[in-house]
Amino acid sequence: MSDKITIALDAMGGDDAPHIVVAGANIARRRHPDVRFLLCGDAEDITARVARQRGLDEFVEVVHAPDIVGPEDKPSKIVRGGQETSMWRSIKTVKDGRADAVVSAGNTGALLAIAMLVLKRLEGIDRPAIASFFPTLRGETVMLDLGANLRCTERNLVEYAIMGEVFARTVLGIENPTIGLLNIGEEQTKGNDALKDAAQLLRDIDLPGEFVGFVEGNDIPAGAVDVVVTDGFTGNVALKTAEGTAKLINAFVRETFRNSFWAKIGYIFAKRSFDKLRSRSDPRRYNGAMFLGLDGVCVKSHGGTDAVGFATAIGVAIDMVKYGGNASLKTTVESLEPGILSPQSAAVAS
Repeated sequence: MSDKITIALDAMGGDDAPHIVVAGANIARRRHPDVRFLLCGDAEDITARVARQRGLDEFVEVVHAPDIVGPEDKPSKIVRGGQETSMWRSIKTVKDGRADAVVSAGNTGALLAIAMLVLKRLEGIDRPAIASFFPTLRGETVMLDLGANLRCTERNLVEYAIMGEVFARTVLGIENPTIGLLNIGEEQTKGNDALKDAAQLLRDIDLPGEFVGFVEGNDIPAGAVDVVVTDGFTGNVALKTAEGTAKLINAFVRETFRNSFWAKIGYIFAKRSFDKLRSRSDPRRYNGAMFLGLDGVCVKSHGGTDAVGFATAIGVAIDMVKYGGNASLKTTVESLEPGILSPQSAAVAS
């Protein structure tokens, strides 16, 4: 392996692994020819698949792992005895300095549990969060937490705002991100105590970005802010509702243009525009959720994605490494006024 960026891949994680992982790595190496890969999993199977992808063998090293993490495996079980799994070994390569980041499409709970155990948390961060980005009317918006922590204190919400701001700057390239707390209304009197207290703390903190206050659900697709902060329960529901709505609209469009002969003729003339719409709303373009707050770069790919989507998740990891996302986050946390992220307010159950 070279001294260039190296990404470890959990080759056995995901609904269609290892096929989508190997094929996704081949797509990613064309997009990022300066990157190398560690493929962790069944060495014999992976080596045979790599050989079928022309030119890929020059960019990869296979790390054998005899076991896998199943989709139904409990995180507690994997933490106790999962050291021989492809997921554990891929994360361990980051800890050992062999890789700069890890990407997995496997069991989310197990991935977070292993990552927290092996990579540890960044100093000053109480709970890591899952962050991702999706299209809006104004471009792209980062949202977190998307399911790592179901209940949050004001400290956790402030941490998410800080981490989301760094993610928006490093991955999306937004120079001065705007930040909003997701609430049931924009008025300062609405919401629970954690939201109100977090809002006050964010008004007092001198962040590189700009805290604009509370935002509502309809502000998310409108792109009212660059970073949307919420607890993991609400964030996960909002994300899956958005994904379901996008699928519903696409289904309605297909059904509309199949209704009659003239509708099909109309589609022929409008095909280029609909292809553009389909591309812009393609979930594979936004695949790759970051576990922010870990002392290492860990990206979760959607388990049901294909090779194109997995390659996108690899791209997220590469951007975090290339543009120093974790280093920037460390610097931001260290620059905060002492006591802002006081441990005494941290009591979270996930």
